[in-house]
Amino acid sequence: MSKVDKILFKIINGLSDKNIEFNEFVNLLLKLGFELRIKGSHHIFTKEEIDEIINIQSKNGKAKPYQVKQVRELVIKYKLNSNKDG
Repeated sequence: MSKVDKILFKIINGLSDKNIEFNEFVNLLLKLGFELRIKGSHHIFTKEEIDEIINIQSKNGKAKPYQVKQVRELVIKYKLNSNKDG
């Protein structure tokens, strides 16, 4: 299981939303096929087939728990996985 898959597993299962490293969170979203645009501290992710826009910021090097929850809901809703091509 790759590092990205481990992070995805933690997110999907709701394990330690408070302990997801921000850089790993960004890498996961990129691996899921999202495009990144940065505006100040905001990392904005979009994907053609997904209506929602993901806007995340780092807090002390970690992803914010409510943002992890939002991503979890999108991963489940759209059945996203790290094996899909972007």
